[in-house]
Amino acid sequence: MKIHYYCRHCQRQVGELDAKHVDVSQLGLDLLNEEDHQQMVHMHANGDLNIRTICDSCKETLDQHPHYHELDFFIH
Repeated sequence: MKIHYYCRHCQRQVGELDAKHVDVSQLGLDLLNEEDHQQMVHMHANGDLNIRTICDSCKETLDQHPHYHELDFFIH
């Protein structure tokens, strides 16, 4: 199983983990509430996970322009 991290704003892949070398219980997914889990975690039929997160570039842009939090997508 692979775990793919994608930025929820720019859709770039942020990282990838091989679950053979990662204990998925250590990822903190159990700490998400149900709504966040539904929005951030998607499991594929083959067992791979896609996790929506935020990349450093989008985080920096949001820090510089806090009103962007109101938008679903923004160009940076």
